[in-house]
Amino acid sequence: MASLEAAAENERILREIESTDTNCIGPTLRSVYDGQEHGHFMEKLEGRIRNHDRDIEKMCNFHYQGFVDSITELLKVRGEAQKLKSQVTDTNSKLQDAGKELVNSMEELKQCRLQQRNIAATVDKLSLCLPVLEMYNKLQEQMQARRHYPALKTLEQLELIYLPRANQYRFCKIMSENIPKLRSEIKDLSMSDLKDFLESIRKHSEKIGETAMKQAQQQRSLDSIVSNQQRAGSARRARKEAGLGTELEGDSSSPMSEQDSGILDVEDEEDEEVLGAQDLVDFSPVYRCLHIYTVLGARDTFENYYRKQRRKQARLVLQPHSNMHETLEGYRKYFNQIVGFFVVEDHILHTDAGLGEPAYETKLWDLALSKTIAALRTHSSYCTDPNLVLDLKNLIVLFADTLQGYGFPVNQLFDMLLEIRDQYSEILLKKWTVVFRQILDQDNYSPIPVVSEEVYRKTAGQFPFQDPELEKLPFPKKFPFSEFVPKVYSQLKEFIYACLKFSEDLHLSSTEIDDMIRKSTNLLLARTLSNCLQNVIKRRNVGLTELVQIIINTTHLEQSCRYLEEFITNITNVPPETVQATKLYGTSTFKDARHTAEEEIYTNLNQKIDQFLQLADYDWMAAQGSCEPSDYLSDLIAFLYSTFTVFTHLPGKVAQTACMSACKHLSTSLLQLLLESEVKQISMGALQQFNIDVKECERFARSGPVPGFQGDTLLLAFIDLRQLLDLFIQWDWSTYLADYGRPTCKYLRVNPNTALALLEKMKDTSRKNNMFAQFRKNERDKQKLIDTVVKQLRSLINAHHS
Repeated sequence: MASLEAAAENERILREIESTDTNCIGPTLRSVYDGQEHGHFMEKLEGRIRNHDRDIEKMCNFHYQGFVDSITELLKVRGEAQKLKSQVTDTNSKLQDAGKELVNSMEELKQCRLQQRNIAATVDKLSLCLPVLEMYNKLQEQMQARRHYPALKTLEQLELIYLPRANQYRFCKIMSENIPKLRSEIKDLSMSDLKDFLESIRKHSEKIGETAMKQAQQQRSLDSIVSNQQRAGSARRARKEAGLGTELEGDSSSPMSEQDSGILDVEDEEDEEVLGAQDLVDFSPVYRCLHIYTVLGARDTFENYYRKQRRKQARLVLQPHSNMHETLEGYRKYFNQIVGFFVVEDHILHTDAGLGEPAYETKLWDLALSKTIAALRTHSSYCTDPNLVLDLKNLIVLFADTLQGYGFPVNQLFDMLLEIRDQYSEILLKKWTVVFRQILDQDNYSPIPVVSEEVYRKTAGQFPFQDPELEKLPFPKKFPFSEFVPKVYSQLKEFIYACLKFSEDLHLSSTEIDDMIRKSTNLLLARTLSNCLQNVIKRRNVGLTELVQIIINTTHLEQSCRYLEEFITNITNVPPETVQATKLYGTSTFKDARHTAEEEIYTNLNQKIDQFLQLADYDWMAAQGSCEPSDYLSDLIAFLYSTFTVFTHLPGKVAQTACMSACKHLSTSLLQLLLESEVKQISMGALQQFNIDVKECERFARSGPVPGFQGDTLLLAFIDLRQLLDLFIQWDWSTYLADYGRPTCKYLRVNPNTALALLEKMKDTSRKNNMFAQFRKNERDKQKLIDTVVKQLRSLINAHHS
């Protein structure tokens, strides 16, 4: 039973081996080797192999003839195969020889295809990198060309667009790392350009200001020409309508005509083109820097820095030089710098609203205005030349008009000009003080001689004088006044012109100009001219002839004041009847000078009389007087005659007053001569001589040296002396003592004190005249009478005092 199972198992294995692929026979054989029937299986396997060999032999025997035929055919095929092999070998060698070039070409093609792929890849990579490099190169070129704002834009494109496309490359990473440095470099370079710009405008401020002021001057000249043409046209129409013809058109002596010619000259000189601020300074750096800082988010930093630097520059510009007041160029340079500074500010304000703020500019202008006004007040106070002050005023007006044209308020400058106007008036007054002194010192104080009609018309043209009687007289003839009258009158007009020049272009009304001119002229008359006249009148070496001529001159100058009024009215077009019009004080000025001269004449005449009286040499102890007046008195009377002859041109009251004053002073001085303390004794002979001198004085008074006295009015000057002498010579004491105090007293003008003093001197003379007089009865009686009169006089004096 076991052998049957083993035989069945071996049979199964054999069938499995026969039917199974040799690759999978391993497990089957393993099962054989693992079993106990290995030898039996081998026997079975040998038997099966023998069976298959018998089957193969049978089949071979069955197909043997076909096999032989196949072998025969195979042998035949072998020969042909050999031939074919040789042919194939030959063909292969030929093919190999022919294929070498192809292989080489294929290798080359392979290399070309490889290069083409590499080139394509390189082109692709370069298409990413080249824009980056181009933009970076463009950035470098822009930075080298100092085009910082485009460089900043290029850097922004490089960072945001081109570098992200090629960020895998190392050089792009390096570029990315350098971008902050480049931004900082652009920022620093733009700031450097801004500093250069600030330095440039600081250097060019003066030139910019000069250019702006030239433009303003040209515009003002054109406006003045147009307005003058309009005024001239309207004036001509008005004159034509009024029928005045060309009579007034020929009058070109007004200062306005001079001003017109000056304007035309300025226009001719400055006809060339004037550059503007933008033509002198390149403003692009400040805008580039502003845009760069704006893009970088640092606009506030830029604005603060810019304004801080401009404020520093403003302080430098507003600081005047210490010697600015010495020349007009100093002021001009100062104004040019200020105008240039604010022209730049105005240009920036109106080209970029963000950088120049109106509030900032207004604050800066207020600072500049206050400092400018303070500097002008300080430096103008040092000016003593009226021409320099006038040029300074014109420069300030041009300065104000220039800045006003740019929209800056300049009212404070015109207010300050009114202050300078007062200073200008004071300087003019000082200048005219010198002018008047020179005129008065150089004058000969003699009437102006006229030898021809031409000289007469020339003098009459300088001074408004009309005298029909003088015109009828033949040549040569004389004006009543001396040369200082037309010269002073001309200088008064020159002073008015000088005042008018300062008031031009100050935007003042005609009434204000008229008031200013009149006030200044009043100061000139009441202070300057008056002081000069007073000094001339009161100086030591002035003579009576000069004083008389001064009175005549001041009389004519006083009469000319109304012509000065008309002159001022004509140049200001303000009628004198205007309520606000200031009146000239010329009348009172010349009246005061004339009164002073009159007083000086009286004083001078009295001093001359005193000088003659000092020559008096009386013999007070003379026994009897001579029949002729004293020599000194004769000379004095002759002097008075010649002096009062000169007084014929004076007003009547002045001559009469001078004559009366001289006679009174002579009478008083003669009386004082009698009563002098040094004269201890007076004889009757001396008194008689003195009486003869007094009679000579009375004869002079009675002769009427000056016309206009009624009756013996001039004799009243000697009445005190006459009554005193009559009392002593006639020895009429009884009448004097009896009628003393009555209105009808013969010796009403004799003072008892005067009589007592003179009597005391005669009493002493009577006592000492003769040692034996006490033994003569007549002398003793006379002495007793003198003593009695002395006692009675003392009684009268005591009674009068009580």
